Amino acid sequence: MSVRLAGPRGASAEPPLLDATLWRRFPSRVATFCLVELQKIRHDRSELLTRAAQPILWLLVFGETFNRIHAIPTGDVPYLDFLAPGILAQSGMFVAIFYGIHIIWERDAGILTKLLATPTPRSALVIGKSFAAGIRTIVQVAVVLTVSAILGVALDTNPLHIAGACLIVYLGAGFFSCLSMTVAGIVLKRERLMGIGQMITMPLFFASNALYPVRIMPAWLRVLSKVNPLSYEVDALRGLLIGTASHIALDVGVLVAAVVAGVAAASSLIGRLVR
Repeated sequence: MSVRLAGPRGASAEPPLLDATLWRRFPSRVATFCLVELQKIRHDRSELLTRAAQPILWLLVFGETFNRIHAIPTGDVPYLDFLAPGILAQSGMFVAIFYGIHIIWERDAGILTKLLATPTPRSALVIGKSFAAGIRTIVQVAVVLTVSAILGVALDTNPLHIAGACLIVYLGAGFFSCLSMTVAGIVLKRERLMGIGQMITMPLFFASNALYPVRIMPAWLRVLSKVNPLSYEVDALRGLLIGTASHIALDVGVLVAAVVAGVAAASSLIGRLVR
């Protein structure tokens, strides 16, 4: 029979060892949660098709119309070329911004309670779901790039630049999915989240440089654009895909910082859903 000594010197070393083991398994837990999310696509692929329709309409209707009338000054860059990276970022945001609804659905089905009862860190759950949101947006990347090429947009076909664009969209989707899960942890209800999601998506979109250059914005809108992660995502995408002047290092830094802050916020609030 084993005897466990009491006191500081005889305390069992099991908790620290368990913690160390848990954090060594952290990447595999993240990958598991990500794969579970992606399995849902196999059962409902119609979501990917319906999501793809929106960026196509923006490029065909809005982009082609404003490209003809030259209403928005974009310098030597045709407006359709200028718009394509913005629509790419927008479509990724629209996929990710309602990701908190999945969390609330899992709460209602009793799944989230079981997941949070395990010793897995909550940040692993949040990161896994945000990774899955990023992978879903890759479909949007393929759709927008294909339609843009058909419409004659002068895209950079350098594989490294295409891969960099995918990474940028991935980071953007990660942040917006974390933002959605954070809001879910605050409002707790699916209907409220849908209303708030619809309320913030369009201001985020129009208060960015996705549709028009920052220089033609009114002063107050420029301020909002500077604190909007979508603006940095669009700036990086334009630099990679159409070769305009951009600040790639700053853009990536802001997006990474936004993702880290989003994961921290969502991890701290997600537990409220099961109380």
